[in-house]
Amino acid sequence: MQIEKPYIMMKIRFILALFCLIVWQSISAQTLKFHKDGTFKIVQFTDVHWKAGLPESDIAAENMNAILDAEKPDFVIYTGDLIFGSPAAQGLDRALEPVVSRGIPFAVTWGNHDDEQDMTRQEIFDYMKKKPGNLSGTVPGLSGITNFILPIESSNSKKSAFTLYGIDSNSYSKKPNVKGYDWIKHDQIHWYRENSQRIVQEHQGDTIPALMFFHIPLPEYQQATQDQNIPMIGTRKEMVCAPEINSGMFNAILEMGDVMATFAGHDHINDYAVLWKGILLGYGRYSGGNTVYNNIPGGNGARIILLKEGERSFSTYIRLRTGEIINRIQFPEDFK
Repeated sequence: MQIEKPYIMMKIRFILALFCLIVWQSISAQTLKFHKDGTFKIVQFTDVHWKAGLPESDIAAENMNAILDAEKPDFVIYTGDLIFGSPAAQGLDRALEPVVSRGIPFAVTWGNHDDEQDMTRQEIFDYMKKKPGNLSGTVPGLSGITNFILPIESSNSKKSAFTLYGIDSNSYSKKPNVKGYDWIKHDQIHWYRENSQRIVQEHQGDTIPALMFFHIPLPEYQQATQDQNIPMIGTRKEMVCAPEINSGMFNAILEMGDVMATFAGHDHINDYAVLWKGILLGYGRYSGGNTVYNNIPGGNGARIILLKEGERSFSTYIRLRTGEIINRIQFPEDFK
């Protein structure tokens, strides 16, 4: 009996769909966990600026593929501006494809350009949340969309040993008398404070270490660069593009005492880290292609962060698309 080709194709599509569903459920259920040797590796991609239909975007894919193959991370965080043109869904698909295709858990904090195309912040979040490996979260009623907390479990138990905070830094000021970029809102800061306190209570009064990721740098990034006595490691080729309004996020971090460092994107030719009041303020490395300004010496790349369970310290460096490693940092030792 001859089987018609449409029937065969239908069965193939069904099997592929079932396979993708199984993979998605497996990865989505996955929790972040330290390895038995107590290590955990994060790759930070930022400002991919994917513009569908432009060959210049392919440089971003080459960069991400090369870095993921070299580093084999446990988790990837995208700190905003993944999308830089319509259709937004296609741009997001391509920006996330290197991570999704490898089955690596990932999360995203939106930037100021992601919702400038043909989808709102909520719409692109709803589209993204179905992707295998997505651990990005949202808190209904809270300012912004990409606000989430991701615990990293201990190597020998299900108890959390480290915290990753993702904060939506919003986009542009909506106040007519305030120009430029928006700021992290008071309800987001209150949410962070409450959860930081909750985590301490869950650990019988112990403060476990944490990192925080967002797109637009805090005003303190600019303050820190004005102090000539503070060590800075990395490239600084442009002024900090921070909000004019300081809403108090850094103050909250300082008072809560869990976050060791924050990592932003947004400024394409900065990748430095600087110590400010005991908190490391860092940038990722521009990860995109030639769709927007990106004349940082050495070209695009990514920041790598290496955690060690039970230690209030970490190491970090920049890996370039060429494979070269620069700007190695051991925190806090290199800032004493």
